[in-house]
Amino acid sequence: MKNGPLAVVAASVLWGTAGTAGLLVSADSVALAAARLVIGGAALALVAGAGIRRAIKPGLLLAAVAVAAYQLCYFAAVGRTGVAIGTVVAIGSGPVFTGVLSWALHGRRPSGRWTVATAAAICGCAALIVGGGAQAGGQVVSGMLFALLGGLLYAFYAVMAARAIGEGAQSDAVMGVLFGGAAAIMLPVLLMNGVAWLGEPRGMVAVLYLGLGTTALSYFLYGRGLRTTPVATAATLTLAEPAVAALLGLVVLGERLAPVSLAGLALLALSLVAVAIPEKAAAAGKAAVPERALESQA
Repeated sequence: MKNGPLAVVAASVLWGTAGTAGLLVSADSVALAAARLVIGGAALALVAGAGIRRAIKPGLLLAAVAVAAYQLCYFAAVGRTGVAIGTVVAIGSGPVFTGVLSWALHGRRPSGRWTVATAAAICGCAALIVGGGAQAGGQVVSGMLFALLGGLLYAFYAVMAARAIGEGAQSDAVMGVLFGGAAAIMLPVLLMNGVAWLGEPRGMVAVLYLGLGTTALSYFLYGRGLRTTPVATAATLTLAEPAVAALLGLVVLGERLAPVSLAGLALLALSLVAVAIPEKAAAAGKAAVPERALESQA
């Protein structure tokens, strides 16, 4: 499978539609996130089928806890710093933590091109979101710490998933363990927050899309992408998410982007292209590259 980066970007595009879809629901944001994870996790577990049993390992079970904890950390962050700043710190720190963890745990040192492109992508992401006039509020320091913890949790479960796939586990089974386990953890959170809002047709349609489209299908694609894409590269490519969200806000919701946001969007797009293209070049020009160790599992 030579189009791993495309699968990762496709997953990121789906993630980027979640914010717009979430506006159709009147539920509390934590309840909405829990419902999305319960539905998506259950679907991924069903897709994995019997293979999920062979993929269950202590490391992946711990990563499933990280998936659920990421949701809680993210909402704790945005409740203290505001949505824009909490989002850019959580999403922007993810690729950095992923690159560091991949290097520390697997010895795959990120390339210089990845480092420069990732730094530029994070700057573009920050300009895109902060250029919208975001204001920090609440407990900023603690909110930033929650956002950074969220980025670390994301990096952890991404690296653990890539490791399991690299060792021969089926990507569908790996995602089934991660998100099926997270769904079991988040089900009590959903029930405690109430489910009456799911009786509204618009709310049900939105949460089904969030669960099946922006969670189940997206992580199915993400898992497939990890078969041939180094996890640090995949993490950077997921920065397409805020770009898609911003474009949907512009086209669907009638929002306007400031010049600095447009510049950030352009910088982000160029950075993602710079990250993705070398992967294809490396596949064509080199038979064996340390960073491409996952390709043997395609």
